[in-house]
Amino acid sequence: MAATGLPELDVARIVKYCASRVPDRLRHEIRVECDIAPRHVTICECRPPWREDFGPEWTRFPIARLSYTKKTGLWTLYWRDRNLKFHRYQFLAPSPHVQDLLDHIENG
Repeated sequence: MAATGLPELDVARIVKYCASRVPDRLRHEIRVECDIAPRHVTICECRPPWREDFGPEWTRFPIARLSYTKKTGLWTLYWRDRNLKFHRYQFLAPSPHVQDLLDHIENG
């Protein structure tokens, strides 16, 4: 287990998934990254600043959250609404395999 309490191999799989979403030639325009917290990983779409007066920071737009329950060993998928609140995604059961969630995100 990682220091966060998340399985290290699963976190590495999520990081690899995010890195593979955008071709190298487009990474100056868009990136997919993840924010790692003690009990979940949030996948974010990142965009460069669109106005110089906003500074050099890229914007981070959370698009999905993968939550891990250590007691059950299950990953659960959450979606984000327009008010920035996350809700459990009802069309995919929790899974012990994080790849099941990533495949569902990829294939809709």
